[in-house]
Amino acid sequence: MQTLREACVAVLLTAGADAKADAARALFARWQAGGIRFSAEGPDVPDRPARPARPELLPPGAMPKRKRAGSPAMRFALLHALAHIEFNAIDLAIDLVARWGAGMPRAFTNDWLRIADEEAQHFALVQGLLRAGGGTYGDLPAHDGLWEAAQLTAHDLEARLALVPQVLEARGLDVTPAMIERFEAMGDEAAAAVLKRILADEIGHVEAGNRWFRELCAESVTEASGRFRQLVTQLFRGSVKPPFNDSARRQAGLTTEWYTALGGAAPVSKR
Repeated sequence: MQTLREACVAVLLTAGADAKADAARALFARWQAGGIRFSAEGPDVPDRPARPARPELLPPGAMPKRKRAGSPAMRFALLHALAHIEFNAIDLAIDLVARWGAGMPRAFTNDWLRIADEEAQHFALVQGLLRAGGGTYGDLPAHDGLWEAAQLTAHDLEARLALVPQVLEARGLDVTPAMIERFEAMGDEAAAAVLKRILADEIGHVEAGNRWFRELCAESVTEASGRFRQLVTQLFRGSVKPPFNDSARRQAGLTTEWYTALGGAAPVSKR
């Protein structure tokens, strides 16, 4: 029987976008069916997951300028950017389990493999919208900054839970409602419905990150919100600034004192 580490690394080393999404879903199904041995035995976790030949990955500052508002090209670009985020989110969830799953309670692995399954579903939904528009994921360049947070936190679970679900995914809670409104204004109810599904699921993803972060802080008798702000200030290379979707964040356990005290200033990264 394949170990948890072996199964996760196999997904990480799957390069094709659709194949990776399918592999993540299959892994969760096997886990639920008892077909994965709860063990950290296996190969080293790769520093970077395998990627398809396309899209071309560029530094964030080198990305092409946005298309004209309301145009079919802008619609495709928005959906392509969303597909890229969801594709990376599959690997982020699987990487979390590969590194720490077998050393945490089984409920932790169950949460994050479920989240990987949901991210794979999100990717497939957005990929379907792209294909309905005559294209596919990979047709446009994408930025290569999404994996940086994983590399910065590869040996610290507290830091990973602070930066990925509670900063990067929480930002999705802030910006997605405006994207839904934009697609509705264009009369694109199909895209708006997919985004509504993603937003509902992402609240649960941020909640899982917040809940397990609180668990770790409780074990070390550390005040959770202060530890969160400390880690974000030390490690996050962007800025945490409004507008915030306070309602969605509160549902996920991120009450305002967790993030408003960060002040929106761009912290200094310490490697």
